[in-house]
Amino acid sequence: CRLLDGERSAGVSLTESYAMWPGSSVSGIYLAHPESYYFGVAKVERDQVEDYARRKAMPLAEVERWLGPILNYVPAHYAEAAE
Repeated sequence: CRLLDGERSAGVSLTESYAMWPGSSVSGIYLAHPESYYFGVAKVERDQVEDYARRKAMPLAEVERWLGPILNYVPAHYAEAAE
């Protein structure tokens, strides 16, 4: 954040979850190498989330809350609440 000083120079800041604010802010890394290509990141499966939570020593429910938009499943605590 200090390198770019985006808040001062462009009026853009990061939220607690590292999302750009305001929400309409856009950024990117542009690669000009002939072999570079764009790639997308797929949805995350439960085994990946469990592994990540274990490695970060975080509760599974907290990791699921942070990664909610990219989960490829409905977390159990949400499914139970819907019943």
